[in-house]
Amino acid sequence: MSTSPSGSAERATETAFAILAAISFCHLLNDMMQSLLPAIYPILKESYGLTFGQIGFITFTFQVTASLLQPVIGNFTDRRPLPYSLAAGMAFSFFGLLLLSRANSFALLLVAASLVGTGSAVLHPESSRVARMAAGRQPGLAQSLFQMGGNLGSSIGPLFAASVVLRYGQTSVAWFALAAVLGMVLLVRVGRWYVEHGMLRMRAAGRHDAGHELLPRGRVVAAMSVLVALVFSKFVYTASITSYYTFYLIERFGLSVRAAQVHLFIYLASVALGTLLGGSIGDRFGRKFVIWASILGVLPFTLVLPYANLFWTGVLTVPIGLILASAFPAIVVYGQELVPFKVGTVAGLFFGLAFGLGGIGAALVGQLADVHGVEFVFKLCSWLPAIGLFAAFLPRVRPRNQSVGPLVGQKT
Repeated sequence: MSTSPSGSAERATETAFAILAAISFCHLLNDMMQSLLPAIYPILKESYGLTFGQIGFITFTFQVTASLLQPVIGNFTDRRPLPYSLAAGMAFSFFGLLLLSRANSFALLLVAASLVGTGSAVLHPESSRVARMAAGRQPGLAQSLFQMGGNLGSSIGPLFAASVVLRYGQTSVAWFALAAVLGMVLLVRVGRWYVEHGMLRMRAAGRHDAGHELLPRGRVVAAMSVLVALVFSKFVYTASITSYYTFYLIERFGLSVRAAQVHLFIYLASVALGTLLGGSIGDRFGRKFVIWASILGVLPFTLVLPYANLFWTGVLTVPIGLILASAFPAIVVYGQELVPFKVGTVAGLFFGLAFGLGGIGAALVGQLADVHGVEFVFKLCSWLPAIGLFAAFLPRVRPRNQSVGPLVGQKT
């Protein structure tokens, strides 16, 4: 029986949860693998006598590699889709982990970090595109599910490092390259779905986005600049936590490496939950509300954190991760709705900025920590969420031909 155009269009607006689950799981595998890098920093620091500055430069190399490539890849695939590029990107992570397990010099550690960063550079904009294809009428939820996979992967990475890598050493990192093989298998299947169904869904998403009133170019540039400032505040602060939280706990409270990794897991798990909530709330109440509330709302907690005892430090990191993480899915979808038909470019821009700004932040924080100590940089970075005040300048745009209606990013 033939399928009617109206029936195909109706299915194109349904949420493809199986595909979202696949890319979310592959995002989990990818970010679990890349999170092994900061998780084994204490091992690398001791084995090779690295300074905090060198630790920060490893993070800088990984994140800036991803930062520079992601917008380029996103822009290229907006013009020429490459459905099977996701599996190829996972292969870079595979080789990066193998090299990381055998690297015996600072230079080889940097090469391994750049390979893992290249894998992330391919995965993030293209997976975000697939999430948009599979989203139907719930782009915020789809983006959250995709990003939640990555956050869960980042949270379990330190646990694997504590239970496996700390016990068996640097060479055991190679075992996790098997996760990249599994990811490649799944992403080949996602690529097949992309070819068969994805383009129809992309056109349906484009028609939905085109229903929003297009802002003048100057206002779009101004709005994107505000979003960049918010990404800066979020990811530089996040870099200070993910790269140096274990050192902070060890230095201030005398925790063991294993105990500090458990505290890092608690923080990263709250980040995963916050990511899921942010997209769903954005679909219901609007992206701007989520962006405003999450980035600025976390400020009281970050200001108190550097002065808390061990118990309250663990407690405070939960709302910090929960509230701060809810912003990013809303930022990505808001940007995609500001610039219709440039899904890959916008995703590559913001994921690239996230990696690049996080990498620069990690390097600067590392240099400051070498001079002033880790506690000092935690106090300094606690003010970064105040940049969330700039969210007040994000525009309110209504659908075309309506004097009253949902705002940009709101559910219609």
